[in-house]
Amino acid sequence: MGKEKSKKRHRSSSEDSSSSSSSDSSHEKKKLRKLKKKLKKEQRKTEKALKKKLREEKKKLKKKHRSKSSSGSRDESNLEETPADIPIELMEKSKAMAPMTKEEWEKKQSVVRRVLDEDTGRYRLIKGDGEVLEEIVSRDRHKQINRQATQADGEFFQSNTVHKKAS
Repeated sequence: MGKEKSKKRHRSSSEDSSSSSSSDSSHEKKKLRKLKKKLKKEQRKTEKALKKKLREEKKKLKKKHRSKSSSGSRDESNLEETPADIPIELMEKSKAMAPMTKEEWEKKQSVVRRVLDEDTGRYRLIKGDGEVLEEIVSRDRHKQINRQATQADGEFFQSNTVHKKAS
């Protein structure tokens, strides 16, 4: 790259020692900042190189998978091997950033769980990522659920008003 000119500072004898020490410390701070920037730049370069290697390895694995599946013999152990020079964290991170396949999305959406809403005291059916489903119940069960929810609402309201009056 280009030659850098070194700048020399000439101090006059009239400057006191305190100002010279502060300029030295600011000069050191500037050097530290430059070194930090350089270090970050190098880290980014290495991360990019690792990501590039990861992409290339994935392509190779896909090609191997295609060629083996077309010939009829499938060796699953070869597909599961990961290159030693690519860190596991980077591979997991790239998997997390990848878009979800249709099968993964359908599998996730098919899971229905029962979650307690602490404010109302009701149990809700939540599908997949958070879609709330209605539950079909008998008339008696519906009345019971409403009674419990009304009671929980009253308790929640009272606990909030008691705390407001105290403070």
